[in-house]
Amino acid sequence: MNTITHPLTPDEQSRLITHIQESGYETREVAHAILGGKKPGLNIVLYKSGKLVVQGKGCKEWVEFVLEPLILQRVISENSEHTHEEALPASHIGIDESGKGDFFGPMVIAAYHVPPSHYKGLLKLGVRDSKKISSDKKITEIAEKLLHKTPDHCEVFVLNLNTYNSLVKKMGSVNRVLAWAHATVLENLLARFPDTPRAVADQFGPEHQIISALKERGKNILLEQRHKAESDPAVAAASILARHRFVQEMKELSDTYNCELPRGATHVRPSAEKLVRRDGPEILTQVAKTHFRTTRQVLTACGYDPALLGTPEPKDSSHWKKKRKK
Repeated sequence: MNTITHPLTPDEQSRLITHIQESGYETREVAHAILGGKKPGLNIVLYKSGKLVVQGKGCKEWVEFVLEPLILQRVISENSEHTHEEALPASHIGIDESGKGDFFGPMVIAAYHVPPSHYKGLLKLGVRDSKKISSDKKITEIAEKLLHKTPDHCEVFVLNLNTYNSLVKKMGSVNRVLAWAHATVLENLLARFPDTPRAVADQFGPEHQIISALKERGKNILLEQRHKAESDPAVAAASILARHRFVQEMKELSDTYNCELPRGATHVRPSAEKLVRRDGPEILTQVAKTHFRTTRQVLTACGYDPALLGTPEPKDSSHWKKKRKK
């Protein structure tokens, strides 16, 4: 079994305890320990002496993506009981998107390449999951620094609504479109960093969808899809870049069509209906993702055929409902 031990300062212990309590670990009591945490393939114990012991097949990955960037906030030194070479995080690419769940606005997909030398800089910039940053101003501040300081490591792809709506109809699945877009930004970064061994993305569909969309350049890369991938620094940086561009695109759309386009998928109908009554149903193809069921609801409310824009009827899910006992 893989085992790593490392002494933690009081501040590092506090960060570890918070991480275990907030990140879905199964907590447990261990003799002479402050706290124990468990996940599949991973056992973590923080002893009262301040010594951290990590065991399991997921040990090395946990060191790379949690211990170093989030707990220690530095690269482990050679004084650790495991070697510096083993702990040093490898170069990799993170991918994330913004706008997938928003009725209005495009889909924005971003990727960020992180070499070992960038970890400390990302932490200093405050890079973390964009969903945990409530201020658009702060998102802009971090994104602009990433784009200014490390432009070659950033890749941002805007899937405008004409193209997006067309691709969803053609491919028949939002996840297929998303996989194609992920593969596109990954290929573009690999053109600049061809020796990158690994890429990390959030889990949104079958892994083979991205792999099959990759061209020759990306065929040999190890792709990891996992839930809550934004805890990875590269994915977190990508999420900030994607959200920053999405906010910009939403502002441009609002200015272009002289209307307020709210984010999200709820409470958007009044704005959409106002637009359709003013400019006609075709306006939705320019400002919204027409496969959302909201499209049919808006068209119906405005007196139009709900299938006018080729929007599919809602899937019948009645066969999933439990039969009532007589």
